[in-house]
Amino acid sequence: MPRVQIPVTAATRAGVALTATTGDPVNNHYVVNDGKTGVIVENTGSTVSRTVTFRISRKVDGQSVTPRTETLAVGEKQLFGPFDINEYGGNLLIDVDNAELKITPIRI
Repeated sequence: MPRVQIPVTAATRAGVALTATTGDPVNNHYVVNDGKTGVIVENTGSTVSRTVTFRISRKVDGQSVTPRTETLAVGEKQLFGPFDINEYGGNLLIDVDNAELKITPIRI
């Protein structure tokens, strides 16, 4: 299935209003990555930890590299990145295990 693109918000000195995107565990997401991309992930659930996975595009000896998976506790918000283009590619692939995860990509 095609992934859903999330637009990246560029941070400015004046500040910007950040808009979160609800995670889509069926289609998942991608963000255009220029090496200065960060992603804020928040677990808005009230009962269990949730998992976000950042897919690594680089291959070693023709084999896929294990993706970076992080678990967020209930109510936790965490900033990930920046993501190296050589490792993660020009499109950062983001997988979530539940719609309780909110994703906010930013350019840092």
